Amino acid sequence: MKHLASLNAIMSRLHAKQLRLLIALAEKGSLLNAAEGLGLTQPGASKALKELESALGVELFLRTNRGLLPTPAGTCAIRFARLIQADLDNLRLELHAIASGSGGKLAIGTIMGAVPLLTHAISRLLDLQPRLSIEVVEDTSTTLLGLIDQGRLDAAICRLSVSERPESYDALVIKDESLAVIAHAAHPAAQRERVELRDLSDSRWVVYRANMPMRRTLEHEFFEAQLPFPLHLIETTSALTTLSLLSRNPRLVALVSVEVADYVCQHGLVSRLPLELRSHSEPYELVSRRSAQQNPAFALLVESLYAIQRED
Repeated sequence: MKHLASLNAIMSRLHAKQLRLLIALAEKGSLLNAAEGLGLTQPGASKALKELESALGVELFLRTNRGLLPTPAGTCAIRFARLIQADLDNLRLELHAIASGSGGKLAIGTIMGAVPLLTHAISRLLDLQPRLSIEVVEDTSTTLLGLIDQGRLDAAICRLSVSERPESYDALVIKDESLAVIAHAAHPAAQRERVELRDLSDSRWVVYRANMPMRRTLEHEFFEAQLPFPLHLIETTSALTTLSLLSRNPRLVALVSVEVADYVCQHGLVSRLPLELRSHSEPYELVSRRSAQQNPAFALLVESLYAIQRED
């Protein structure tokens, strides 16, 4: 087994084209296709890969009849190559923002339940930095953490409990999550003063997919009530899809955060059912890559999120 190269040795031998090749190999799976995508000859790409493996002191790919398969070290190197690429892109964007006098860009992810909280914070953030450009990605915690790993998001409001590598991130607890059940105003339970979970056991549920924290909470509710978990679920991570389904079908119900329920109910889109849930969901966390150089707007976002909590 080779000894890992020193940082100075890596810095002196590492080239941008090697990182681009590493990313292309991960995406294309073959040396020929990766070389063509980068405008290199196959012998040139092969030489660049050997030089990279020599510089790092590890084998990055296994050569097989099906192409190149990344080793565990290769998978790690690919992840960091993408992060370096993303950091360089962020450098380019910030330099452009300085040159043009604009406010830069912030890329933020969010799970469905935290959408109202994040949009409130963004509104405050734009008051502080009106020339800031913002990208918002709504998805599951698992997907959002993957986007943070790739450097495509500066941070995300999600949960670290779904990660196999929680030590790779910094996390700030933002808010405890409370849950509510919503349905069409014409749902049979919408007019009752009190609803039990068994009253909804025959309803069609709109839920997150299995192993997501909110889904686990709902499963725990049914288990504690000694009821079988509903069949024929509709699974989605989209708030808009959930609301559109409920508004069109009075037989559907959905478990959402109280923030989402309050927002959609005050706009008359659906009704909140008078069901008292016993389980407590996991809190929201603002998650970012550990020890990453943060976008200056990130600190303003954190300030805005905590200011909202103080107001509440």
